[in-house]
Amino acid sequence: MSRIAETFSSLKREKRKGFIPFITAGDPDLQTTRELIIELAAAGATLIELGIPFTDPMADGPVIQRASERALRQGFGIEDVLQVVRETRRQTHVPIILFSYLNPLLQFGMERLAREGKTAGIDGVLVTDMVPEEAGEFASILKGDDLDMIFLIAPTSTDERLKLIAEHASGFIYAVSRAGITGAREEMSTVAENLVRRMRRFSDLPVAVGFGISRPEHVADVWRYADAAVVGSAIVSEIELSEPAGVVARVGKFVRKLVNV
Repeated sequence: MSRIAETFSSLKREKRKGFIPFITAGDPDLQTTRELIIELAAAGATLIELGIPFTDPMADGPVIQRASERALRQGFGIEDVLQVVRETRRQTHVPIILFSYLNPLLQFGMERLAREGKTAGIDGVLVTDMVPEEAGEFASILKGDDLDMIFLIAPTSTDERLKLIAEHASGFIYAVSRAGITGAREEMSTVAENLVRRMRRFSDLPVAVGFGISRPEHVADVWRYADAAVVGSAIVSEIELSEPAGVVARVGKFVRKLVNV
């Protein structure tokens, strides 16, 4: 059983729900990323999404786009991100997944990513722009190193697409709460609840809901019907607004407010 599966199994036994924060690796720098991972784990994260910065993040709103721009100016590569994860494993065993577009991973090499990712302490990979019809080979490569392949589903996903994703996915399934790009919203959509209900017809995997979650009441609402809530843009915004010396403390305080609902 993977570390992600063990985490969700433990949550289920304890009748609790999960909290999954997203940060962009290297925003504002890799040393802060290492400190943020440790702080997020201490603040209540049950799993952490670590974004690989990309030059053309089509699915992301302006907040995460700017985070990618800041990170890219640092001039590091995926091997440096994996080294950060390797260093955090001395202090936390909270599952970490890489959240990336396909192009950077292809350049790095899929087999190399699986091999070195496993050694570094990565638990899974989510590729935002990889369709399930083309994911079989990569899913097999990851499985060979006991890493989970995480897929996105959206309100526009057909039942046929949900069935196909159920065949390839492992760890958990990420349900997008609405169509469009990432970004905080004032109100959550009931569309997400219907999407989770549909997905449960085809898979027993845990379902996490993200996109637009920015307030404690949003987290509480998602916990009514899903297994975990994902918060990205709202956390990245806190990083952007913080003075460099206060980033970690500010993010930790914000996350504790979100999970103590």
